[in-house]
Amino acid sequence: MRSVSTAVILRPSPSLGVTEMLSRRSVLKATAALLTVPLGIALPEAAQAQSAPSNRPPAPRREPRPPARRGYTWVSGHWAWKPRRGWVWTAGHWEENRRGFEFVGPRWVLRRGQWVYEPGRWVRSWR
Repeated sequence: MRSVSTAVILRPSPSLGVTEMLSRRSVLKATAALLTVPLGIALPEAAQAQSAPSNRPPAPRREPRPPARRGYTWVSGHWAWKPRRGWVWTAGHWEENRRGFEFVGPRWVLRRGQWVYEPGRWVRSWR
């Protein structure tokens, strides 16, 4: 078993007339808390500023559409937003068909002044 040594710091407390004891661990915790408070306030704002795109996605790239495959639907490529890298192209791919459903491709929609990504999904076909 490992023993942990803790130093004790005596601090006079004039209001109580008692000497208060603080351990090294509590002093380190208080110091760490004071150092992280300013960072905790600054980091979310910086992260939030890049977490969602502020400008519209670029125009879709023209990519060759492969020949049709029985039982599959081609999903065209789209732009994805990466907070650190910005707009990144995601190539198209094949999705296996689902009986009674149609595939609606992914798209970017402007909602309340912010661009929001709607991933591709399968919706019930009423034909």
